[in-house]
Amino acid sequence: MFILKRQDVEISSIQHPKRDQKVPILSYQGQTFRLIQVFSAGQEEDARAFWRDLTDNQGKACVLLEEPERYSIWGKVRLDQLGNEPSGHDAGGAVSAMFTQACLLMLQAMYIDIEDLMGTKQAASFEKDVTHVFQQWRFPQTESPSAVKQLLTVNPLNSLQTPTWQENLLNVLLQELHRLGKAYFGKSSFSNRILDALQDLPQGERSRFMEWLSHSPTGKLWS
Repeated sequence: MFILKRQDVEISSIQHPKRDQKVPILSYQGQTFRLIQVFSAGQEEDARAFWRDLTDNQGKACVLLEEPERYSIWGKVRLDQLGNEPSGHDAGGAVSAMFTQACLLMLQAMYIDIEDLMGTKQAASFEKDVTHVFQQWRFPQTESPSAVKQLLTVNPLNSLQTPTWQENLLNVLLQELHRLGKAYFGKSSFSNRILDALQDLPQGERSRFMEWLSHSPTGKLWS
């Protein structure tokens, strides 16, 4: 339908009428779109192929947003119909809370790695970068510095306040986490060390998450 640049659109968020979460919304020429999927900068062909499949083969009204760091697909939605989409696990829907916990374990592993190898100053810089990601994509339950600090430091497997984020936001987090990993570690390999944090998950849940990760748009980054 459209291929747009960031300066062409306005991105905001609204409260979902039936879920305790905010939904990213893209506005363009009076039309509104919700986030479906995110691809990294190196996945341009995958993003375009997915967008063409949705528009040409499935007849969906979608926007492909091109940015220097990423590509994202947004599907047209009427805001008054936002609460009427099918429940369950869909392209933009909720996934198991365990998947959020797994992503937070990876986030914390990188935070600890940076602090151990580079010191507290770089760890503080990383915390600011992560906060910017949360703000930019409007992650629920990240509005305050203390909330971000908790996500970086409190074991999500023991926390009573672990958020359940949408699948598209988990893909955003994993993509941005990999981008930050390259920024902080350069050419040094960091993926395996970060994935080692998943050993804290029960084996069955770890296998489920790795299966999901392998089929996600960010799977190739972490393989």
